[in-house]
Amino acid sequence: MIEIFGYFSSILVAISITIKGGFYFRILNLVGSICFSIYGILIGSWPVAIINMYCSGINIFYIIKEKRKNNIRTNGT
Repeated sequence: MIEIFGYFSSILVAISITIKGGFYFRILNLVGSICFSIYGILIGSWPVAIINMYCSGINIFYIIKEKRKNNIRTNGT
């Protein structure tokens, strides 16, 4: 059952890299990275968990940056 979760995580990350456009790529890649982090913890593979936690952090950073940029654009400030 855990392997299925790993395959699901892999599919999410693979699909995310086919998306053109930063915001939707980041969202899907974030979900995939979080799932992969959980998978890494479940199987006891800390290198898998840690690199995907790092990728999740990067995705969160850029999602917040994009949202702030769009918020500034829409508010005119």
